[in-house]
Amino acid sequence: MQEGKRQKQVASVIKEEINSIFRHLGLNMMGGGMISIADVKVTPDLLEARIYLSFFQVADTQAALQRIEQKAWEIKKGIAQKLGKQLRRIPVIHYYLDDTLDQVFHIEELLAKINHNSDKNND
Repeated sequence: MQEGKRQKQVASVIKEEINSIFRHLGLNMMGGGMISIADVKVTPDLLEARIYLSFFQVADTQAALQRIEQKAWEIKKGIAQKLGKQLRRIPVIHYYLDDTLDQVFHIEELLAKINHNSDKNND
């Protein structure tokens, strides 16, 4: 199903605000790496927001995700302060690991192996 205009607007504002909150709480740099908000998807009823987090060179992604979950109340409070007058209810926030970057690296490795093997066969 295609996202509506209001869903996209709310998702965009949530993404912007969460980025700001992450910087303020020190959640964007953790475990020797960087955490960024890859995407935000909001349900059509605007009652649930799915936050997709991208981890770059973070040693323990599960520990980092757990720390973010521990700060969930503070994050939601910050969003409520920003969006409280625009929305009837602040969405329930769920965090997900965005593994797109890992998949890209894996595909690049596979392609490099294929190229290396084809070069050996041509010799």
